[in-house]
Amino acid sequence: MNKPVLTEQHVRTLARLTFGNAASRIYLGVVAATTVFVTMDTLFVTHEDASFAGVWLFLLAAPTVFVFLVGSSTLGAEALGPDWFVYLALVVSVLVQSLALGWFARLLRGGRGRSRQAGPQGA
Repeated sequence: MNKPVLTEQHVRTLARLTFGNAASRIYLGVVAATTVFVTMDTLFVTHEDASFAGVWLFLLAAPTVFVFLVGSSTLGAEALGPDWFVYLALVVSVLVQSLALGWFARLLRGGRGRSRQAGPQGA
């Protein structure tokens, strides 16, 4: 029998890397605060011209969000695609970058995770 490609352990590891470390949590907190700011600016502030508050979300999701948007335009979608695609690209980009931050933080720690047991090496 073939083993499943994505096991429960893999899902836990991905979730821990994406949400379970300080670097990812700080990044996701900054993104959440920026999302609240952009939402409040869009709904409750009147501007004579267009507001550029939404640019902050794209900057926080860069460079992966631009990969999604350029990829969609090369596949024949309109300039930025439908609104739902732009929002989905933002969410996926933020999660991918949070995962990358978690992986990088784990790499800097030397790969020590919570699940490993303390003990002598090489015994």
